Amino acid sequence: MTPDAAVRLVAARLLVHPDERLYQQLPLLREVSDGLDGGPDGHLTAFLAHVDRERPLDLAAHHTAVFDTRNRRCPYLTWWTDGDTRNRGLSLVRVKSVYREHGLEFGSEELPDYLPVMLEFAALEPQAGTDLLQEHRAGLELLRLALTEHATPYAHLLQAVCATLPGPSPATREEAKALARQGPPRESVGLEPLGPGIELPWPTLPERTPA
Repeated sequence: MTPDAAVRLVAARLLVHPDERLYQQLPLLREVSDGLDGGPDGHLTAFLAHVDRERPLDLAAHHTAVFDTRNRRCPYLTWWTDGDTRNRGLSLVRVKSVYREHGLEFGSEELPDYLPVMLEFAALEPQAGTDLLQEHRAGLELLRLALTEHATPYAHLLQAVCATLPGPSPATREEAKALARQGPPRESVGLEPLGPGIELPWPTLPERTPA
């Protein structure tokens, strides 16, 4: 696994709502993060230090307060470009179709554009995952900026993730929104209609099945 893939996988685990499994995995996450954070920033290590300082209940409450659609800190990336419109349905189908093209089937109530799910896919399929994150980079960068403005330690995780993508991150909301106008076209013709089939697993790693 490449360093970028490892960053994405660690960030994916740390971005979900804190649970017992997270605390069981902390020694492994610290070990991986120590090997990745050799640079000056150390974003993963900084977030794990925050986890160490917080009581589990407080960390869980903070997660709930931070990732709030009403306050424009939504972890579902198609929300940033489509909002709660019918267009979002096609975008969700598009994301799910990419997973299926790479032989990955998911079985959870979580939506396919949930950032931890996208990051896990991007760790397992680096090229296709990078392309998918680039396709939704405007939302990813807007979330990063929103978390930074909110001064939450979760911003460290978005900083680490965005650093795995090509090119510099935008410095302002206006620059991030411009990415949506410059991004690659998304194919929606011929995709299956949105229905009960949108199902992705989290927090378990998906099993590979024949495409």
